Amino acid sequence: MDVRRAQESDTAAMAEVIAAVAPEGTLGVQPPVDVAARAAGFRDLLDTDGAAAWVLVDDGRVVGHATVRTRVPGVLGLSMAIARAGRGRGGGRALVDTVLEHAGATGAHKVDLEVWPDNGRAIALYAGAGFVVEGLRDRHYRRADGTLRSSLIMARRTD
Repeated sequence: MDVRRAQESDTAAMAEVIAAVAPEGTLGVQPPVDVAARAAGFRDLLDTDGAAAWVLVDDGRVVGHATVRTRVPGVLGLSMAIARAGRGRGGGRALVDTVLEHAGATGAHKVDLEVWPDNGRAIALYAGAGFVVEGLRDRHYRRADGTLRSSLIMARRTD
């Protein structure tokens, strides 16, 4: 698997990854996913100052991606999704490492993210890359079924 900078031609495949992962309940995005609208959002992100995206490619196919946006000066917010076909082979760590290199190269002093507290696999990935829990958003997100979900706020300093 390889990580490379996302291009406009990758945005539909990035949206398809979101559509594939959303039913698992590990993302903030809920099904049904409007793939065309999500792809347009990724195209917009690629044209946004302070934002960047990378794709995880396996045998020529996009199986995951990571994006960052400037939350406040010096802090990048990380979002990631990896389809089942791309998991368990180091691709997630490669994406995180790429984001951390980008943060250092652009002068960001911190990368943060949110993750569901029951997403142990993602929490382990982030903790293994040096992220620590900074807080909890208790019962913060209302889901389509009316339930409220909490999220952990994790971050890593890069300076």
